[in-house]
Amino acid sequence: MSEKVTKLLKSQGWILADGATGTNLFNMGLEAGEAPEMWNDQHPDRIAALYKSAVDAGSDLFLTNSFGGNASRLKLHNAQKRVFQLNRIAAEIGREVADRTDRTVIVAGSMGPTGEIMLPIGTLSHAGAVEMFHEQAEGLKEGGADVLWVETLSAREEYLAAAEGIALAGMSWCGTMSFDTAGRTMMGLTSRDMVGMVQAIKHRPMAFGANCGVGASDLLRTLLGFAEAEPQLPVIAKGNAGVPKYVDGHIHYDGTPDLMADYAVLARDCGATIIGGCCGTMAEHLTKMRAALENTPMGPKPALDEIVKRIGPFSSEFDGTTEGGPERRERRGRRR
Repeated sequence: MSEKVTKLLKSQGWILADGATGTNLFNMGLEAGEAPEMWNDQHPDRIAALYKSAVDAGSDLFLTNSFGGNASRLKLHNAQKRVFQLNRIAAEIGREVADRTDRTVIVAGSMGPTGEIMLPIGTLSHAGAVEMFHEQAEGLKEGGADVLWVETLSAREEYLAAAEGIALAGMSWCGTMSFDTAGRTMMGLTSRDMVGMVQAIKHRPMAFGANCGVGASDLLRTLLGFAEAEPQLPVIAKGNAGVPKYVDGHIHYDGTPDLMADYAVLARDCGATIIGGCCGTMAEHLTKMRAALENTPMGPKPALDEIVKRIGPFSSEFDGTTEGGPERRERRGRRR
């Protein structure tokens, strides 16, 4: 099934991924503190509508509602014994939506971080992390996911554990990390570090890249870091729709559809071939992104000042590859 990714990249040159999961589900009524994955069973119609909205907007690939579907995260909701079931349902709903579409649409099984810190800093062992990722992968596989999609990780150790767990399930995968600490992940990896890491993994991802983070400008700078390291794999870009701000007690992302369309073209020019949005990215953003990718000729790699001019300023002067960045810190957030 992973051949769909390869064939679409070859025929089209790029793949438009989907947008936000959490932002859209909150708009459908999800309450803060709820586990979105429970909706796979409780409100399958809403999850199907989420998937279909991305497809109707032009996405070639969408992620399943299973970002926090591992035992560690579901334990917070006393649902740790439902990992396989909730992931299977998430993929089954996606499979049905994709199969009803008259073009190739890829169902990507989303797998987020465990929410725990791995040894030696934390308490989660490598074997424990592998087991969690493997369990989730088996559920998504059973439900019919075409490919697995690891996202928003920050630690090298967790990324490697995910690769091993997915290998046990015999699935192809893609994997992104979040670079949100002055160009580094929360655990200190730079864009160049990631390129070296993925190219050395035994069960390598089909594609790798960055998602979430601070804003679209920062993510584009990370893409340029990937390009400088000469990656051998397709690159993924899934940036937030602008920067989050509190408006009337709610989180609002200030990126307009036109800005995200410009971001999509710049991401392609920076070297990405699988391009989508993360937090705050809605169907209206995806529609504009699709049109921009179809109608804008390929351009040269943009300079940093061009990114700032067209998308907005960087959150810091550092790109993660130079000395002088901030202290490393740890966060385990949920994709919004």
